[in-house]
Amino acid sequence: MNKNPYVGSSLDDLLEEEGTLEEINLIAIKRVIAWQVKQTMEQRNLTKTEMAKQMNTSRSSLDRLLDPNNTSVTLDTIDRAARVIGKRVHFELMDVV
Repeated sequence: MNKNPYVGSSLDDLLEEEGTLEEINLIAIKRVIAWQVKQTMEQRNLTKTEMAKQMNTSRSSLDRLLDPNNTSVTLDTIDRAARVIGKRVHFELMDVV
C-alpha cells in the first residue's frame, strides 16, 4: 500500500481553514433549491408570472429565489414555492463534529 506524498487535506478542511466552509455550504444548498424549483416549474409548464401569483408574491421575489447565487431568500418564500409545486421543505440542525 503506497501512500501518495502529494495527497493533502480534504477540500472541506481547506475551506474550514479559510473560514469559508459555512458560506460555501449555504450557497450550495441555495443552488440546489433554486434548481429544484426551476426544474419542477418547467415540468409543470409554470411560468414565472403564474408561479409568483400562486405564491402570492412578486415576480422579483421569485427571481431572487430562482437566482442560484442570491442567498437572501426567506424561509417563507421557499416554503410557499415548495407548496405551489407540490413539495415540502425539510430543514435540520445538526451537531457540529
